[in-house]
Order: sequence, then structure tokens, then C-alpha cells
Amino acid sequence: MLGSLKRFFNKSSAESFINKKKATEHDVHVATCALFVEMARIDEKFTQTEVDTIIFILKEKFGLSPEHADALMAEADKELTQSVDLWQFARLINENYSVDEKIEIIETLWQMVYVDGKMDRYEHYLMNKLKNLLRLSQDQLIDAKLKVLHHEKG
Repeated sequence: MLGSLKRFFNKSSAESFINKKKATEHDVHVATCALFVEMARIDEKFTQTEVDTIIFILKEKFGLSPEHADALMAEADKELTQSVDLWQFARLINENYSVDEKIEIIETLWQMVYVDGKMDRYEHYLMNKLKNLLRLSQDQLIDAKLKVLHHEKG
């Protein structure tokens, strides 16, 4: 009995390790998009402007057609619904993106926050949570925010 349990856990650990190494570019795109979708709906108002912004971002950042961007967003939304928390998405991003790429994601998230011209307390909370999950500093978070706000005014 003990032997079969050890084999089960060893097998599971090995499979888990293999699955970790098999993250595709698509998986990382889904994880990134999931953060965008979560930010857009955190205030419980997922507007058409926010949907359009996410589609535009996906087309620009990942070079997707409108149809592929729609499909990616639908997949990210499904994954979010099935997830317990955002850690699984952040883990994929941390394993596959550089600090500069993660800062770009944070900048994009700030754009999502300010689509409606203001930041509410839920968006503020989520930005700080994502900063921690993506292993970024408070300075990096604020610099990204200021860059987005400066660009919005300019």
C-alpha cells in the first residue's frame, strides 16, 4: 500500500514538472489576458469599452486577428471562472516573461484601470495584489502608473 502511494505521488510530481515545462506561448497569452479580463470586471462593470480595449490590446501585443483575440479572451474568461485565484496565471507569466515584459503588462493593466477615467478601490487592491504576484516593486508599479497617466494626458 505504501509503495503504491509513493509511486502515485512520485508520478504526480513528475507529471506536474513535465506539464510545467510544456507551457506554450498560447498558455502565457491566456494567462496575460486573464489578468486583463479580471481587471476589467473587478468593479463589477465589464463595459463594451473595456471589452474593446482588451481586444485592441490583444491584437496589438500578440499580433492576433479580431477572431483570435475574441477566442483568446473567451478562453481566458473560462479559465478565470474555473480558477481559485490568480496565482496560476501569475506563475506562468513569471516563468516566461522578463521584468520588462511584466512591467509592460502592469502598464497595460493601468490602461485598463483608467479606461473609464478613474480608479476605484477594487482596482487599486487588484493592482497591488498583481504587483506582488508578478514580483514587482512598489516603485515599478508607480512608475508604470505615471507613464500611463502621462501618456493619457499627452
